[in-house]
Formats: sequence, C-alpha cells, structure tokens
Amino acid sequence: MLCFDDAAPYVDVRLADGTRCHAVLAPLSRPGTLISLRVPHAAGLSLADLAERGTLTADGLVLVRRLVRSQTAFLVTGGTGSGKTTLLSAMLGAVDPRHRLVLAEDSAELRPDHPHVVALEARTANIEGAGAVTLRDLVRQALRMRPDRLVVGEVRGAEVVDLLAALNTGHDGGCGTVHANSAEDLPARVEALALAAGLGREAAHSQLGAAVGAVLHLARDGATRRLVEVAVPVRGPGGLTTMEWAVRFDRHAGTRTGPAIDRLLARLESGPGPPGDSPTGADRC
Repeated sequence: MLCFDDAAPYVDVRLADGTRCHAVLAPLSRPGTLISLRVPHAAGLSLADLAERGTLTADGLVLVRRLVRSQTAFLVTGGTGSGKTTLLSAMLGAVDPRHRLVLAEDSAELRPDHPHVVALEARTANIEGAGAVTLRDLVRQALRMRPDRLVVGEVRGAEVVDLLAALNTGHDGGCGTVHANSAEDLPARVEALALAAGLGREAAHSQLGAAVGAVLHLARDGATRRLVEVAVPVRGPGGLTTMEWAVRFDRHAGTRTGPAIDRLLARLESGPGPPGDSPTGADRC
C-alpha cells in the first residue's frame, strides 16, 4: 500500500507504461506540489541508433561493439542524465543472443532488445517498515540464476561489493552504471561506496583493478549525450587503482589514443571477437 500524504510527502513510483513518477507535496516543494516524469523510449535504442543520434562516433561504435563481443567487464560512468542507462541498454542488445542476461535494478529502466533477459527489481519497505528487498539482495540472488552477463543497472550502494566480487570470480562481461563526474573519479567513488559497506580501502581498489576491464564515460554536450572517453583501471605500486585513458572522442579533434590504448587492445583481443577487427578502425584510431 502506497502512502502519500503529510506524513510521507514524497513518493517515487513506476506507472503501468514504465514511466517513472516522482512527486513532492507542498510546503516541502514551492510554490506548490511538484511532479517529475521520466518517460522511457517506447522501444530500446540500438548502438546504430545511438550513432545516428551523435552519442557514438563511427570509431566509438566499432569500439563499443568490439567491447561487447570480447566479454570484457565494464562500467558506464557519467553525471545525471548523461545517457548511461541508454548506452548500457543498447550494449546489452548487442550481446550474443545465446547469453542469459540477469538484470538487477533499484528501479527498472533497462530495456535491452535481447531474447534472453531475466529482470529483478528492488522493493522498498511497506508502511510497517517490513518487506524491503535491496539491490544488494538482488545481486546475490542473481548470482544463483546462472547469468552469462550479470548487470547492475545503477551501482550506488553496498551492492558494489557483491558486483566486484562476482566479476572477480568468473562472471565475464558483467557490467553496470555508476554516477561519476569523470572516469578518473571512479576509483574514489567505488572506494566510498565500498567503505560504507564495510570493505576496506585497499581491498576496494584491489577488487576494482582486477574486476573491471574498461570504463566508458559519457557527458552532455548541449542537447546531445556523447561517449567522450574509454579508460582502463590500472593498479599502482601502492595498492591503489587509478584510471588511464585509452581513447577519447571529440567532435572537432576526432579520435585520439592515450597511454592505456595497448592495455585496452590486449583486453579486447583476449575475447572471442573476430581477429583483425580493430576496435577503433584500421589504424588504431
């Protein structure tokens, strides 16, 4: 039973068509009651659709497809409204149709165009404070469902510990999204989430460096959401993980490669993608 009154003056629900509705009652909201709607696309977008919309450049499209085929574990980062969920959903639609995708989300938003999807959604407590099912609970349940790809729609709490542990124990191609202002900020973000869950700093960095093969960062460019960088986690001599950029995509400067390009290529080439399929064009960008 949903309670929405002066005792509980805000609510977040999903409507029958998948639209997310968030409402706040006055006087918390001014000048009156505020309602925000987040309307999903009627049909999931493909990677080709994102290229047509400007989210992916031609080189970016090739790289992302190669990343999916290689079954490299990855995270998609970016700020609020940068298109993280849209890109992740499109990438999942490009996964081998024989693979079983198990999605765990706080609020169901991923809509991959894929024939073998199992979705789990968290649940808040009822008005008596009972019955809550957290995202961390769902990640643990997902691991018992034989996922070929374990997907966490948005990593923002203690579930980061279970996701990293799963990716370190043979669950190839696992992925998720994380709020971060830049790819370089990801280790600090993961560290903070892991510490809140009781995992120490050194262990969090070690898990991140060993589990994640690539990080795709998105940013808003006016009305367009764009993939601007692909980075690779690198474990330093002090035990901490830092990010090194491998590829950057710029509307004006084109595609540029960075210090981690060889690391990225090595990880992509270790997967089952067809030989000779350069991830960023014939000349490595």
